[in-house]
Amino acid sequence: MERAHSHGELATQAELSKFTFEGIRVPLLDRQRGIRKPAILDAALSFRTTFTPPGQSPPYEDREGQDGLLRYKYRGDNPNHPENIALRRAYEHDLPLIWFVGVAPGVYLPRYPVWLVADERKELQFAVALDEDQKLIEPGTFLEPDRRRYVERLTKLRLHQPLFRARVLQAYGASCSVCQLRHSSLLEAAHIIPDGQPRGEPIVPNGLSLCKIHHATFDQGILGIRPDHVVEVRKDILAEVDGPMLRHGIQEMHGRLISLPRDRAARPDRDRLEVRYEQFRKAA
Repeated sequence: MERAHSHGELATQAELSKFTFEGIRVPLLDRQRGIRKPAILDAALSFRTTFTPPGQSPPYEDREGQDGLLRYKYRGDNPNHPENIALRRAYEHDLPLIWFVGVAPGVYLPRYPVWLVADERKELQFAVALDEDQKLIEPGTFLEPDRRRYVERLTKLRLHQPLFRARVLQAYGASCSVCQLRHSSLLEAAHIIPDGQPRGEPIVPNGLSLCKIHHATFDQGILGIRPDHVVEVRKDILAEVDGPMLRHGIQEMHGRLISLPRDRAARPDRDRLEVRYEQFRKAA
């Protein structure tokens, strides 16, 4: 886990399969199974959500319940499958688990620690708490709007935002789509349609990989991106005289084509770009 956090939080299947503990090889992830229980343990150590390419439906949907908590589906429809029993033991003993969420084929975003806080056999699923505060929620209860928003905000901070960033940066080869800067620590995932607005979902086709400067200029309407992927800089900004950052970092981006993901399904949605560009054009 320390290795994953020191390299932008992502970990590969190959790295996870080589993990050792006190000189013993203990793979953190199973190549063939979604739930990992090493032979030396009595309960599960980790579980994963596989990567689903943009535009495709996942084999399992891990959704939020009315209590705001996420659900993780059983392996198959048999509650007594060995993998489900391994997770159940972790739940019964309140053991922390690692959740590996697929970002790309063989690449995962680890979330640790997480806990299982309910075994919902009728629905063939477990309820998952992403932090200590979520563990205080009574699974299956209806939450008042303010409390529900708080629980959902924790999920957004602990899972949805990091996952959106990881998937967008992975799709764009960890470079800014405007200037091609490749320092991951200076890159962010920008929403084309802002979060909370209709069609503002945290999905790759609604995202752009941008460095911090170009993310800020995009959000503030200084820089726009046309539906044909051409960058425009606001006319009054083009007329300004300032230092080298303005000249080289912003003004010289005017008229450039942004770089795009190789996977066409991961490229920015044209309709979303058109809506955002129209907003930029009117404001300019």
